Amino acid sequence: MEYSMIETGEATAILPTGERTPPITVIGTEAIRKTFDAICLKQAVNSRLAPGVTELVLNPDAHCGYGAPVGCVMVSPTHIYPGPVGVDIKCSMSLLQLDLPEEAIQDRPVRRALIEAICDRTPTGAGKGQRSVRKSRRVDGDLGERVVTQGASAEVLSALGIPLEWAERCEDSFHTGHDGTAESLKARLDYIRTQGRLKNFGFADKMGQLGSYGGGNHFGECEVVEVGQEDEAKKVAETFGLKDGKVAFLSHCGSRGFGHLLASGQFRDLQEMFTKWGIPLPGNDRELVYAPLGTPQGNAYIDDMSLGANFATVNHLLINALVLEAFQQVLPGITGKLVYFISHNIAREEVVNNQKAWVHRKGATRAFPAGHHSLRETPFFDTGHPILLPGNPQAGSAVMVARPEAVKSCYSVNHGAGRAMGRKSATRTLDQANIDRSMDESDILTNCRAYPRDEAPAAYKDFNEVLSSVKKAGLASEVARLRARFVIKDSSKADD
Repeated sequence: MEYSMIETGEATAILPTGERTPPITVIGTEAIRKTFDAICLKQAVNSRLAPGVTELVLNPDAHCGYGAPVGCVMVSPTHIYPGPVGVDIKCSMSLLQLDLPEEAIQDRPVRRALIEAICDRTPTGAGKGQRSVRKSRRVDGDLGERVVTQGASAEVLSALGIPLEWAERCEDSFHTGHDGTAESLKARLDYIRTQGRLKNFGFADKMGQLGSYGGGNHFGECEVVEVGQEDEAKKVAETFGLKDGKVAFLSHCGSRGFGHLLASGQFRDLQEMFTKWGIPLPGNDRELVYAPLGTPQGNAYIDDMSLGANFATVNHLLINALVLEAFQQVLPGITGKLVYFISHNIAREEVVNNQKAWVHRKGATRAFPAGHHSLRETPFFDTGHPILLPGNPQAGSAVMVARPEAVKSCYSVNHGAGRAMGRKSATRTLDQANIDRSMDESDILTNCRAYPRDEAPAAYKDFNEVLSSVKKAGLASEVARLRARFVIKDSSKADD
């Protein structure tokens, strides 16, 4: 079947499903909508027609994923879906603001020293953990159990040397089990371990990956903050804690091998259940398995997702503490504060159209504007919370804030630029010498001997066009642009 979108505005459209259901909401200019291939649109329709789904949004960074497109929002008041969360549970962004002027890192030898100091503490690579770096933080099985069942609790943060106030700068500093308690997470963890699914839990394996980036599209990036010149942008930036002309550090990673193990187990369990009972698969796609809420299968998924999400939260906070420590080693006396930590691979219970529903964001970022009831007890009630959108090192990244009109996208925006080329295609067609020369001419340093071709800026969509879609659709406004000065990456296969 051929799917076609109907334009409804300068940067909005609808995608009819061919069935008697409301259409899919599409965010994107005409140029961006042309980047959605047939597989992406088919996955969007399959997801919209899946049992219990009441809304689906396709964001401007959307591209083919597993089951559901990367860059979509899926709402259901009755069902939970692993596909629109993915195998890297709670893959997220975080931003650390330093009190360091741009001039302090102009010299390349200083940036090289910072890269070395960070890599001494935060390893990259799919199988790498704290044992592979010289200045590691040891996390044994006991502390690891507290991490995955408590998240960023005061007890966990104190044990890892992470500032306690950083928990206030998290979208969610902790996740509970299906019944709203940490006890159900402990019970689920015990079950997984007794079933032999988690043979090496401690420092030697999964918990030893706390404080590490992983591979593929995950990164750490030293930035210079450029706050917008509008009065509103300056006011919001002040609330966020952004400092114009100062250095910041942006991180992208998730739940590493622990989250992948949990998600893979859930896909396997649910697929076996569908096969055993002969349940029809949405769109005949094995990645779109699901569980009704309140069932043992639904409870088990929520518990596993929460365990992985707690790991991801503490992983980010520990990385930021280690990065700050590295900067202080090279440039003694500086301080740093967490701006925000926000996820883009998670399902959360929210209120949609005046009823509770699970909002699945797959490669999509929450976007609550000023005055949203969920921000009442946070520092961002009067402004809306920070939205951290990575672009690419040469185009920069952005910090945005939501507008009230974001209600039409289920209070969500894209999670970045989105891929324009598949990994194999980028590796096959992009020229390594041109990539490295371009990075050098832009004065952007990296820890990689050769910048990964499948992660080159040309492999991603036009970031300015993506941001233009968000602005023209009225979803959010730009507060600051982040200009890269060096990048920490690995050339391994992506975690998400």
